[in-house]
Amino acid sequence: MSHSRQRAALPQALHLQLAQRLREQILLHCIPPGTRLASVRACAKEQGVNPQTVVAAYDLLQAQGLVEARARQGFFVRGAAHAVRRALDANAPCGPRLPPPTDATALLRAVLGHADQVGEAGGTNRSGAARAMPGCGSLPAQWLQAPPLARALRRLLRECDGARTAQAYACVEGDPRLREQLARLLAEREVPAPPSSLLLCNGSTQALDLLARALLRPGDAVMVEQPGPPLAIAQLARHGLRLLAVPRTAQGPDLQRVQHWARNCRPRLMLVSSRLHNPTGGDMSTGCAHRLLELAREYDFLIAEDDVHAPLSDGGPPLLSAMDGLRRTLLFGGFSQVLAPGWRVGFIAAPGSLLERLRESKLLAGLASPALTERALALLFERGAVPRQAAALRERLARARRQAVHTARQHGCRFETPPRGLFGWVDTGVDTERLALRLHERGYLIAPGRLFDPEARASTRMRLNFAHAQDPAFWFEYARALRACAV
Repeated sequence: MSHSRQRAALPQALHLQLAQRLREQILLHCIPPGTRLASVRACAKEQGVNPQTVVAAYDLLQAQGLVEARARQGFFVRGAAHAVRRALDANAPCGPRLPPPTDATALLRAVLGHADQVGEAGGTNRSGAARAMPGCGSLPAQWLQAPPLARALRRLLRECDGARTAQAYACVEGDPRLREQLARLLAEREVPAPPSSLLLCNGSTQALDLLARALLRPGDAVMVEQPGPPLAIAQLARHGLRLLAVPRTAQGPDLQRVQHWARNCRPRLMLVSSRLHNPTGGDMSTGCAHRLLELAREYDFLIAEDDVHAPLSDGGPPLLSAMDGLRRTLLFGGFSQVLAPGWRVGFIAAPGSLLERLRESKLLAGLASPALTERALALLFERGAVPRQAAALRERLARARRQAVHTARQHGCRFETPPRGLFGWVDTGVDTERLALRLHERGYLIAPGRLFDPEARASTRMRLNFAHAQDPAFWFEYARALRACAV
């Protein structure tokens, strides 16, 4: 059989998948310009494919202008800018793949893309659908109970006002019945938030966006924890804000650094978490909370308190917003974690002097609330379904956490804080961005530490989602990737 006929007989997916993986690493400079690619024989052995598959993949990369063949030397990565631009613009048929988690946006795209591909292909192949997502920020979809949501929606649509609720605009503040339920819930947490001080929004993500739009201007300084939630860091940076990193300690934010920034940079706002901090899982001590509130009063800055993981908490220290009485604090949270990620119902509790500005921002950004889902959530609260669901999830998560922590420690992971809640913050001993890219090649998604740093520094740490870290196959590939990165 001729060389060209042999290549035509190759399984198409394999050489396209290999070409795509190498293409991503070249464009991300994980394989720098001038690097000699592994020989055909060595690459075939490493990838577990036929040498002709490697030849076809290298040829495709050469056609895209990313590599060049040198006689008797092999294939080398090209360094010319035009080659990279040509590769970016090319519509090469390398097949759909999830993006590697190189920034917060890519991490989200990978998580959302995984959901799409699982629906189409089961998420079990090597074409880009992640087999496991220990780096994602939510519970597995199969843990969440769909029937209560469906029953609530059906009941609303049967009621006389159900059709009107589904068809008409809701009020800007959000469904009154749900705000009443939330006011009761927050009162149990000692937060003085009557319905009139609550604004419902499209998840906690929109809550933070509304805060930035209403209270801040490009160039304003904002203090954020280091490490901190990657999506929030990316959101604030996209608004053109100046991010001031405050290290997170075992007691909470580093108060000396808070005072330093407050004295020298006069920040307008600080984003902080009191309970089940993302990504460390830690709580803020009461002493740290009191001193932080004193600094906010002394240096005249607001505190935005992220309590999005409250449904997964078994209790803990009092909230800053409870201690402060919503004078210099704003509280935001949501219910996607315990109901359904697609429902996107969140809230902001704010002082009356700020609520009108938040309301205007919401009106301009999205008119009104999703009335039907908000009313259905109110019905679930009235029936006690939300607390029951949260309690069941906490129990299941505790079992998964024990197993994941045991397995992670067996593989050399060192937890920097006692494991609690949904996340663990672990030190792997290697650059986790390199580790993430290697695991991405095998179809697994982890969240490298650089994404959680407002200064975007390289890190040996990663966030581990305990609920998504149960698959033994992931840990097998993790050990392989760890050895490769340690070389």
